[in-house]
Amino acid sequence: MSKQKFMVVSGFLGAGKTTSMLALTRYINSTGKKASIIANDLGMNQVDANFSMMTNLSVTEISDVCICYQMDNVVDRLRRLQRTENPDLIMSDIPGCGVGALDHVYHELANNHTDEFSLAPFSVIVDPKRLRMMMNPESDNSLPHELFYLMEIQLEEADLVLLNKIDLLTEPEIEEMLEYLKKVCPDAEVFPISAKNGTNIDKWAALALNEKAKLKDVPFDSLDQDKFVTAEGLLAWYNRRLIADSADGNKKDMNVFVSDLVEEIRGRLIKAGCNIPHLKIFANSGEDYAKVSLIGVDCESEFAKMMKDPSDSVRVIINARAVAKSKELDYLMNEALVAAAEKSALTPNVFFTECFSVLDPK
Repeated sequence: MSKQKFMVVSGFLGAGKTTSMLALTRYINSTGKKASIIANDLGMNQVDANFSMMTNLSVTEISDVCICYQMDNVVDRLRRLQRTENPDLIMSDIPGCGVGALDHVYHELANNHTDEFSLAPFSVIVDPKRLRMMMNPESDNSLPHELFYLMEIQLEEADLVLLNKIDLLTEPEIEEMLEYLKKVCPDAEVFPISAKNGTNIDKWAALALNEKAKLKDVPFDSLDQDKFVTAEGLLAWYNRRLIADSADGNKKDMNVFVSDLVEEIRGRLIKAGCNIPHLKIFANSGEDYAKVSLIGVDCESEFAKMMKDPSDSVRVIINARAVAKSKELDYLMNEALVAAAEKSALTPNVFFTECFSVLDPK
Protein backbone atom coordinates (compact mmCIF):
# COMPACT_ATOMS: atom_id res chain seq x y z
CA MET A 1 0.00 0.00 0.00
CA SER A 2 1.31 3.47 -0.90
CA LYS A 3 2.05 6.10 1.72
CA GLN A 4 -0.93 8.04 3.04
CA LYS A 5 -0.74 11.79 2.34
CA PHE A 6 -1.49 13.92 5.40
CA MET A 7 -1.71 17.68 5.94
CA VAL A 8 -2.09 19.90 9.00
CA VAL A 9 -4.15 23.08 8.60
CA SER A 10 -3.30 25.73 11.19
CA GLY A 11 -4.51 29.28 11.72
CA PHE A 12 -5.73 31.59 14.45
CA LEU A 13 -9.21 31.55 15.96
CA GLY A 14 -11.80 32.54 13.35
CA ALA A 15 -9.48 32.31 10.35
CA GLY A 16 -11.83 29.92 8.57
CA LYS A 17 -9.97 26.63 8.90
CA THR A 18 -13.10 24.47 8.85
CA THR A 19 -14.66 26.30 5.91
CA SER A 20 -11.35 26.08 4.05
CA MET A 21 -10.97 22.35 4.67
CA LEU A 22 -14.54 21.73 3.53
CA ALA A 23 -13.94 23.74 0.36
CA LEU A 24 -10.70 21.86 -0.32
CA THR A 25 -12.36 18.49 0.28
CA ARG A 26 -15.25 19.31 -2.04
CA TYR A 27 -12.86 20.43 -4.77
CA ILE A 28 -10.63 17.36 -4.50
CA ASN A 29 -13.67 15.07 -4.54
CA SER A 30 -14.99 16.86 -7.63
CA THR A 31 -11.82 15.94 -9.54
CA GLY A 32 -12.33 12.22 -8.99
CA LYS A 33 -9.90 12.01 -6.10
CA LYS A 34 -10.88 11.77 -2.45
CA ALA A 35 -10.11 13.76 0.70
CA SER A 36 -10.97 13.18 4.35
CA ILE A 37 -11.09 15.59 7.29
CA ILE A 38 -10.12 15.11 10.93
CA ALA A 39 -11.75 17.84 13.03
CA ASN A 40 -9.68 18.67 16.12
CA ASP A 41 -10.32 21.06 19.00
CA LEU A 42 -10.03 21.39 22.76
CA GLY A 43 -12.78 20.01 24.95
CA MET A 44 -15.84 18.01 23.98
CA ASN A 45 -18.97 18.66 21.88
CA GLN A 46 -17.46 20.63 19.01
CA VAL A 47 -19.45 22.85 16.65
CA ASP A 48 -17.12 22.40 13.68
CA ALA A 49 -17.17 18.61 13.86
CA ASN A 50 -20.97 18.51 14.03
CA PHE A 51 -21.35 21.09 11.28
CA SER A 52 -18.87 19.29 9.02
CA MET A 53 -20.57 15.94 9.54
CA MET A 54 -23.80 17.38 8.09
CA THR A 55 -22.08 17.95 4.73
CA ASN A 56 -21.94 14.29 3.61
CA LEU A 57 -18.16 14.57 3.34
CA SER A 58 -15.71 12.26 5.09
CA VAL A 59 -15.29 13.83 8.54
CA THR A 60 -14.14 12.27 11.80
CA GLU A 61 -13.34 13.93 15.12
CA ILE A 62 -10.39 13.91 17.49
CA SER A 63 -11.37 16.06 20.45
CA ASP A 64 -10.49 16.85 24.06
CA VAL A 65 -6.88 17.98 23.41
CA CYS A 66 -4.80 19.10 20.44
CA ILE A 67 -3.56 16.36 18.11
CA CYS A 68 -0.04 17.43 19.13
CA TYR A 69 -0.54 15.63 22.44
CA GLN A 70 -2.25 12.44 21.28
CA MET A 71 -0.07 11.15 18.48
CA ASP A 72 -0.92 7.50 19.10
CA ASN A 73 -4.55 8.39 18.46
CA VAL A 74 -3.62 10.38 15.34
CA VAL A 75 -1.58 7.53 13.86
CA ASP A 76 -4.37 5.07 14.62
CA ARG A 77 -6.94 7.35 12.95
CA LEU A 78 -4.77 7.85 9.86
CA ARG A 79 -4.27 4.11 9.50
CA ARG A 80 -7.99 3.46 9.93
CA LEU A 81 -8.98 6.07 7.35
CA GLN A 82 -6.45 4.72 4.89
CA ARG A 83 -7.75 1.19 5.42
CA THR A 84 -11.46 2.05 5.19
CA GLU A 85 -11.52 4.96 2.73
CA ASN A 86 -8.07 5.12 1.09
CA PRO A 87 -8.26 8.89 0.48
CA ASP A 88 -5.71 10.76 -1.60
CA LEU A 89 -5.39 13.29 1.22
CA ILE A 90 -6.26 13.38 4.90
CA MET A 91 -6.21 16.79 6.56
CA SER A 92 -6.58 17.87 10.17
CA ASP A 93 -6.88 21.26 11.75
CA ILE A 94 -5.58 22.16 15.20
CA PRO A 95 -7.10 24.49 17.82
CA GLY A 96 -6.97 28.14 16.79
CA CYS A 97 -4.56 29.09 19.55
CA GLY A 98 -2.40 26.06 18.87
CA VAL A 99 1.27 26.08 17.93
CA GLY A 100 3.80 23.27 17.80
CA ALA A 101 2.08 20.91 15.36
CA LEU A 102 5.04 21.21 13.01
CA ASP A 103 7.31 19.81 15.72
CA HIS A 104 4.94 17.45 17.55
CA VAL A 105 3.03 16.09 14.55
CA TYR A 106 5.01 16.54 11.33
CA HIS A 107 8.46 15.78 12.70
CA GLU A 108 7.09 12.90 14.77
CA LEU A 109 5.54 11.31 11.67
CA ALA A 110 8.64 12.01 9.57
CA ASN A 111 10.97 10.52 12.17
CA ASN A 112 8.97 7.49 13.25
CA HIS A 113 6.45 6.71 10.51
CA THR A 114 8.22 7.66 7.30
CA ASP A 115 7.31 4.33 5.70
CA GLU A 116 3.57 4.95 6.25
CA PHE A 117 2.88 8.65 5.70
CA SER A 118 3.95 11.45 3.39
CA LEU A 119 3.43 15.03 4.51
CA ALA A 120 1.75 17.73 2.46
CA PRO A 121 2.85 21.36 2.88
CA PHE A 122 2.04 22.67 6.37
CA SER A 123 -0.79 25.14 5.64
CA VAL A 124 -1.72 28.20 7.69
CA ILE A 125 -4.98 30.09 7.11
CA VAL A 126 -4.91 33.84 7.81
CA ASP A 127 -7.90 36.04 8.59
CA PRO A 128 -7.70 39.63 7.24
CA LYS A 129 -9.05 41.20 10.43
CA ARG A 130 -6.40 39.57 12.61
CA LEU A 131 -3.70 40.31 10.05
CA ARG A 132 -4.66 43.97 9.99
CA MET A 133 -4.09 44.06 13.75
CA MET A 134 -0.65 42.51 13.31
CA MET A 135 0.22 45.01 10.61
CA ASN A 136 -0.79 47.92 12.87
CA PRO A 137 0.09 46.81 16.41
CA GLU A 138 -0.25 50.35 17.80
CA SER A 139 -3.79 50.72 16.52
CA ASP A 140 -6.71 50.58 18.92
CA ASN A 141 -7.69 46.95 18.44
CA SER A 142 -9.86 44.84 20.68
CA LEU A 143 -7.56 41.87 21.27
CA PRO A 144 -4.61 41.79 23.66
CA HIS A 145 -1.31 42.18 21.82
CA GLU A 146 0.01 39.11 23.66
CA LEU A 147 -2.17 36.90 21.44
CA PHE A 148 -0.27 38.02 18.35
CA TYR A 149 2.68 35.92 19.49
CA LEU A 150 0.64 32.80 18.75
CA MET A 151 -0.11 34.09 15.25
CA GLU A 152 3.56 34.89 14.66
CA ILE A 153 4.60 31.33 15.56
CA GLN A 154 1.86 29.87 13.36
CA LEU A 155 3.22 31.85 10.41
CA GLU A 156 6.77 30.78 11.21
CA GLU A 157 5.70 27.13 10.94
CA ALA A 158 4.01 27.57 7.55
CA ASP A 159 4.97 26.11 4.20
CA LEU A 160 1.85 27.65 2.66
CA VAL A 161 0.21 30.85 3.91
CA LEU A 162 -3.33 31.34 2.64
CA LEU A 163 -4.90 34.78 3.02
CA ASN A 164 -8.57 33.85 3.40
CA LYS A 165 -11.82 35.83 3.03
CA ILE A 166 -10.57 37.90 0.12
CA ASP A 167 -14.21 38.21 -0.96
CA LEU A 168 -14.42 40.81 1.84
CA LEU A 169 -11.40 42.81 0.63
CA THR A 170 -10.62 45.28 -2.14
CA GLU A 171 -7.80 44.57 -4.58
CA PRO A 172 -5.50 47.17 -2.95
CA GLU A 173 -6.16 45.60 0.46
CA ILE A 174 -5.34 42.15 -0.88
CA GLU A 175 -2.10 43.35 -2.42
CA GLU A 176 -1.05 45.18 0.74
CA MET A 177 -1.69 42.13 2.91
CA LEU A 178 0.03 39.73 0.54
CA GLU A 179 3.07 41.98 0.42
CA TYR A 180 3.20 42.06 4.22
CA LEU A 181 2.85 38.28 4.51
CA LYS A 182 5.61 37.70 1.97
CA LYS A 183 7.93 39.89 4.03
CA VAL A 184 7.24 38.13 7.33
CA CYS A 185 7.10 34.65 5.73
CA PRO A 186 9.94 34.78 3.16
CA ASP A 187 10.34 30.99 3.01
CA ALA A 188 6.63 30.22 2.57
CA GLU A 189 4.43 30.35 -0.51
CA VAL A 190 1.78 33.02 0.02
CA PHE A 191 -1.43 33.36 -1.96
CA PRO A 192 -5.03 34.56 -1.51
CA ILE A 193 -8.09 32.35 -1.24
CA SER A 194 -11.79 32.62 -0.58
CA ALA A 195 -13.02 29.43 1.03
CA LYS A 196 -16.54 30.82 0.75
CA ASN A 197 -16.36 31.42 -3.02
CA GLY A 198 -13.79 28.75 -3.91
CA THR A 199 -11.17 31.19 -5.19
CA ASN A 200 -7.75 29.52 -5.61
CA ILE A 201 -8.86 26.33 -3.86
CA ASP A 202 -7.69 24.48 -6.97
CA LYS A 203 -4.18 25.87 -6.46
CA TRP A 204 -4.16 24.77 -2.84
CA ALA A 205 -5.36 21.31 -3.87
CA ALA A 206 -2.57 20.93 -6.42
CA LEU A 207 0.06 21.88 -3.85
CA ALA A 208 -1.44 19.66 -1.15
CA LEU A 209 -1.64 16.63 -3.42
CA ASN A 210 1.63 17.01 -5.30
CA GLU A 211 4.12 18.84 -3.07
CA LYS A 212 5.83 17.82 0.15
CA ALA A 213 6.34 19.57 3.48
CA LYS A 214 9.61 21.41 3.98
CA LEU A 215 9.81 20.11 7.56
CA LYS A 216 11.15 23.38 8.89
CA ASP A 217 13.11 23.32 12.11
CA VAL A 218 10.88 25.20 14.58
CA PRO A 219 11.22 23.21 17.81
CA PHE A 220 8.45 23.79 20.31
CA ASP A 221 11.04 24.04 23.08
CA SER A 222 12.63 26.99 21.29
CA LEU A 223 9.52 29.15 21.72
CA ASP A 224 9.47 31.93 24.27
CA GLN A 225 7.63 29.98 26.95
CA ASP A 226 6.79 33.09 28.98
CA LYS A 227 5.08 34.71 25.98
CA PHE A 228 3.38 31.43 25.08
CA VAL A 229 1.98 30.82 28.57
CA THR A 230 0.91 34.46 28.89
CA ALA A 231 -0.97 34.32 25.58
CA GLU A 232 -2.62 30.98 26.33
CA GLY A 233 -3.53 32.16 29.82
CA LEU A 234 -5.58 35.04 28.44
CA LEU A 235 -8.09 32.64 26.88
CA ALA A 236 -10.94 30.72 28.45
CA TRP A 237 -12.58 27.83 26.59
CA TYR A 238 -16.29 27.21 26.81
CA ASN A 239 -18.31 24.29 25.41
CA ARG A 240 -22.00 23.63 26.01
CA ARG A 241 -24.68 21.30 24.66
CA LEU A 242 -28.39 21.83 25.28
CA ILE A 243 -31.88 21.30 23.96
CA ALA A 244 -34.30 24.24 23.76
CA ASP A 245 -37.99 23.36 23.62
CA SER A 246 -40.94 25.60 22.86
CA ALA A 247 -42.51 26.72 26.14
CA ASP A 248 -45.92 27.36 24.56
CA GLY A 249 -46.04 24.50 22.05
CA ASN A 250 -45.72 26.77 19.03
CA LYS A 251 -43.01 26.35 16.41
CA LYS A 252 -40.31 29.01 16.46
CA ASP A 253 -37.86 30.54 14.02
CA MET A 254 -34.77 29.12 15.67
CA ASN A 255 -32.53 31.40 13.62
CA VAL A 256 -33.93 34.26 15.70
CA PHE A 257 -33.09 32.42 18.92
CA VAL A 258 -29.54 31.68 17.78
CA SER A 259 -29.03 35.28 16.65
CA ASP A 260 -30.42 36.60 19.95
CA LEU A 261 -28.08 34.28 21.83
CA VAL A 262 -25.07 35.70 19.99
CA GLU A 263 -26.17 39.26 20.76
CA GLU A 264 -26.83 38.50 24.43
CA ILE A 265 -23.34 37.01 24.72
CA ARG A 266 -21.80 39.96 22.87
CA GLY A 267 -23.51 42.53 25.08
CA ARG A 268 -22.43 40.87 28.30
CA LEU A 269 -18.84 40.51 27.11
CA ILE A 270 -18.69 44.20 26.22
CA LYS A 271 -20.15 45.16 29.59
CA ALA A 272 -17.54 42.99 31.33
CA GLY A 273 -14.70 44.47 29.27
CA CYS A 274 -14.00 41.09 27.64
CA ASN A 275 -13.71 39.91 24.05
CA ILE A 276 -14.32 36.73 22.14
CA PRO A 277 -11.86 35.80 19.37
CA HIS A 278 -14.24 33.05 18.32
CA LEU A 279 -17.82 32.12 19.17
CA LYS A 280 -19.50 29.31 17.24
CA ILE A 281 -23.06 28.07 17.62
CA PHE A 282 -24.50 25.04 15.84
CA ALA A 283 -28.23 24.37 16.05
CA ASN A 284 -30.19 21.55 14.47
CA SER A 285 -33.64 20.07 14.36
CA GLY A 286 -33.37 16.76 12.55
CA GLU A 287 -31.48 17.39 9.31
CA ASP A 288 -32.29 21.11 9.32
CA TYR A 289 -29.44 23.09 10.85
CA ALA A 290 -27.77 26.46 11.30
CA LYS A 291 -24.26 27.61 12.12
CA VAL A 292 -23.29 31.12 13.16
CA SER A 293 -19.89 32.57 14.07
CA LEU A 294 -18.58 35.71 15.75
CA ILE A 295 -14.87 36.60 15.73
CA GLY A 296 -14.93 39.59 18.05
CA VAL A 297 -17.36 41.78 19.97
CA ASP A 298 -16.85 44.52 17.38
CA CYS A 299 -17.58 42.24 14.40
CA GLU A 300 -20.78 41.27 12.66
CA SER A 301 -22.00 37.74 13.30
CA GLU A 302 -22.06 35.51 10.23
CA PHE A 303 -24.36 32.60 9.42
CA ALA A 304 -22.68 29.86 7.40
CA LYS A 305 -26.15 28.35 7.08
CA MET A 306 -29.60 29.13 8.45
CA MET A 307 -32.42 26.75 9.35
CA LYS A 308 -35.11 26.51 6.71
CA ASP A 309 -38.18 25.77 8.81
CA PRO A 310 -39.62 26.73 12.20
CA SER A 311 -39.39 24.08 14.90
CA ASP A 312 -40.64 23.40 18.42
CA SER A 313 -37.32 21.95 19.57
CA VAL A 314 -33.69 22.52 18.71
CA ARG A 315 -30.39 20.99 19.76
CA VAL A 316 -27.65 23.55 20.32
CA ILE A 317 -23.87 23.35 20.68
CA ILE A 318 -21.94 26.43 21.82
CA ASN A 319 -18.15 26.77 21.55
CA ALA A 320 -16.48 29.97 22.74
CA ARG A 321 -12.85 31.02 23.01
CA ALA A 322 -12.88 34.24 25.02
CA VAL A 323 -10.45 36.70 26.52
CA ALA A 324 -11.97 36.34 29.97
CA LYS A 325 -11.62 34.52 33.26
CA SER A 326 -13.29 31.12 33.07
CA LYS A 327 -15.65 31.75 36.02
CA GLU A 328 -16.67 35.11 34.57
CA LEU A 329 -17.29 33.57 31.15
CA ASP A 330 -19.35 30.73 32.60
CA TYR A 331 -21.55 33.19 34.52
CA LEU A 332 -22.28 35.51 31.61
CA MET A 333 -22.94 32.58 29.27
CA ASN A 334 -25.61 31.30 31.66
CA GLU A 335 -27.19 34.76 31.80
CA ALA A 336 -27.13 35.10 28.01
CA LEU A 337 -28.84 31.74 27.48
CA VAL A 338 -31.64 32.56 29.91
CA ALA A 339 -32.24 35.96 28.29
CA ALA A 340 -32.24 34.64 24.71
CA ALA A 341 -34.51 31.72 25.58
CA GLU A 342 -37.04 34.03 27.25
CA LYS A 343 -37.22 36.21 24.14
CA SER A 344 -38.26 33.22 22.00
CA ALA A 345 -40.40 31.55 24.70
CA LEU A 346 -38.09 28.55 24.87
CA THR A 347 -37.16 26.30 27.77
CA PRO A 348 -33.46 25.40 27.69
CA ASN A 349 -32.34 22.06 29.09
CA VAL A 350 -28.56 22.00 29.48
CA PHE A 351 -26.89 18.60 29.72
CA PHE A 352 -23.22 19.41 29.19
CA THR A 353 -21.05 22.41 30.05
CA GLU A 354 -17.31 22.83 30.43
CA CYS A 355 -15.43 26.06 30.94
CA PHE A 356 -11.71 26.15 31.56
CA SER A 357 -8.44 28.00 31.16
CA VAL A 358 -4.89 26.66 31.13
CA LEU A 359 -4.31 28.73 34.27
CA ASP A 360 -7.22 27.21 36.21
CA PRO A 361 -6.19 25.14 39.27
CA LYS A 362 -5.90 21.46 38.39
